[in-house]
Amino acid sequence: MLTKQTIAGWLFLTISLTGTAQAACLLHYERLACPGKEAESFKKCAGQATCDETIPGANTLDTCAAAALQACDNDRLEITRYKKMTADLDGHPLIGGFDATGKADTAGHYFCAADRPDMNKCR
Repeated sequence: MLTKQTIAGWLFLTISLTGTAQAACLLHYERLACPGKEAESFKKCAGQATCDETIPGANTLDTCAAAALQACDNDRLEITRYKKMTADLDGHPLIGGFDATGKADTAGHYFCAADRPDMNKCR
């Protein structure tokens, strides 16, 4: 049987946990590989073209967006042609400023521009 003290305890615990929880930044990666380089390009996502990664410490809009922008960096120019990056903070999608093709879009949820110098360099 639930008593007033039990209910009050549960409410206190729920409010306490909710009040101290950190916001969670989740990055969603989608890699487009250079022709014939899929296996190598997708290694960072356990062999898949897409995967998610929680970023510890990126618990504000600014830090989560900065992590998404940094994740656009591509140092494997002849392996990965392009990355599509989106980010969520506590399940809410962030605005990245680009559409799914990498064209500027003020309401777009993607973070990587198509005209970056480190994209689309496959040979």
